[in-house]
Amino acid sequence: MKKYLLLAFTALLSSCATIAPPAKSGTVDHVVMFWQKNPGNQEDRKKITDAMDRLRVIEGVQFLDYGTAVSSDRPVVDDSFDVALLVRFTDVAALHAYEADPRHVKEVKEVLLPLTKKIQVYDFTR
Repeated sequence: MKKYLLLAFTALLSSCATIAPPAKSGTVDHVVMFWQKNPGNQEDRKKITDAMDRLRVIEGVQFLDYGTAVSSDRPVVDDSFDVALLVRFTDVAALHAYEADPRHVKEVKEVLLPLTKKIQVYDFTR
């Protein structure tokens, strides 16, 4: 199932190529899926997305966006998550710097972990 989810995100990014130029070689996409402890709780979801917004300013972040699952009956689609995050970095070093950045560590510790029961991460490079 994880493999199909990653393929779906890759296809989504590829379909955006007609609107935006493709990512440069060496960039890293960081896809994070969140399952809330209280699924569907809008107040918790707002806290999660507010935390994500605060991560935009970390050096090396080229693009950051998030959204909610699209319901699907297709067996290859995992629509069980509540919120997904997509961050593009200049390179692998920028991803590692982001992971260690005190602002990221703080949001994970104080907001994301307390409000979620599961977090799944997919990182891939061009």
